[in-house]
Formats: sequence, structure tokens, C-alpha cells
Amino acid sequence: MQVSETVHAATQLLADSPLDFIDPASLITKFGLFGIWAILFAETGLLVGFFLPGDSLLFLAGIAASATGATIVGASLSLPGLLIGGPIFAIAGAQFGHFLGAKYGRRLFDRPNSRLFKGIYVQKAEQAFVKFGPAKAVVFARFIPIVRTFLNPVAGMLGMPTKQFFVWNVVGAILWTDGIIMLGYLLGDVVDATFPIDKYLVPGIAFIILLSILPVLVEYVRDRRRKKREPEETPGEAPLGSGTPPTY
Repeated sequence: MQVSETVHAATQLLADSPLDFIDPASLITKFGLFGIWAILFAETGLLVGFFLPGDSLLFLAGIAASATGATIVGASLSLPGLLIGGPIFAIAGAQFGHFLGAKYGRRLFDRPNSRLFKGIYVQKAEQAFVKFGPAKAVVFARFIPIVRTFLNPVAGMLGMPTKQFFVWNVVGAILWTDGIIMLGYLLGDVVDATFPIDKYLVPGIAFIILLSILPVLVEYVRDRRRKKREPEETPGEAPLGSGTPPTY
């Protein structure tokens, strides 16, 4: 699996989202801290939550917890509530997704393509799991939209032990939620309330997404270098479900 293909596929999947645009700022002002917790659980634990704005929501939530948050975002949030509650609900959601995958197996994904579901979602998640191995895949998936929703049940479906999944689930959830929240908080804390942040919000979120996939890009470069030092092999890409699951 090449990272460029994954990024392109993710872009296409986002374009096919059942909701054309979800404004994370409006979600924060309407639902507050409890709404953020619920969205984190849904995006990482429920298959229909892939279209929810995880990265941008966390980034704006961090800004909302800063000194100028009420003026910039339109709401003021508790930073401890975000830093503690965010990882807890992200962990709980992913653990629930793993449970569903372990309980129902491939039947969970046995459905025709629709507005809310496409087989490529599962395929990309499974490819990432086999490519990077269970531990890295669970952590890296947190930083890749859509993949972070489907990889958790795929991990359960492929037999990743619950305890092993939980350990890396905790690591990934804390790095993802608290890392992006703190980036937003630090930005909001240093700018003036009159600063035209709306002008830089979209580029800022794009930068956050770039940082999000940076671990995968680094792993991809390492993998390319490793292959250059090994005898060249040209294995064909196995279709969904036909490969040998990784061992633990």
C-alpha cells in the first residue's frame, strides 16, 4: 500500500461523504464539551461516524479552551475536560469498534455500497493493518480520517487480542486528541481576540491534517529505504480478505 494512494483514496471518500460540510465551530457552540465527547466516540466507534470532523473539531476545541476562545470560536470550553475526557471517549469508541469486529467478523462489513458505506473503506483499513502491523496501525490510524473509524473493527475482525489493542488504543488516542487540542490551545492563547483567524483557519486545519499523516509518511520512507537494501520482490496485492492475517 502506497501512502499516496491512501491519501488520494481518503480525499475521494471525503468527497463522497453523506454530508457535504459539517462546521465544527457550530458543533462546539451548539453542543459544547458533551457534544465533542459524543462525536469522538461516534467517529472512532461507530461505522457511520467516519464523516464527522475529528481533526478540525479537536483543533477548534483547543482554541475554544484558550483565553480568546469565546471571541474566536463563539464558545468557551474547559481545557481539563478536553484533555481528560477527549482521550477517554476516543478510547471507549475505538474499543467498542474492536468489540464489534471481534463479535460479528466480516459480516459487519457485508453490505452493498451505499451513501454511508463503501467497501474501499474496509479495504484501506485492512491494508494499513497488514502493512504496518497491529501496534503501529492502531496508533497511525488515529491520524488518518476515515481509516481511524474502520481500522478498529477490522482489528477485531482479524483477531487482534483485546488487551493488546487496548494498550495501543490508549497510546494513539492520547497522542491524537491531546496533541491536536494543545496545538489549538497554544494558538488561541497567543493571538489577540481581534486577530482575523478565520482567514487562516482553513490553511491551519490543512496543516494539522498534514501533521496528522506525518507518521505514516515517515514509515513509508523507511519502508522504501528498507526495500532498496533487500532483494527486489514484486508480490501482487491481495484482494480484501484473501491475505493471511498477521500473527500476534
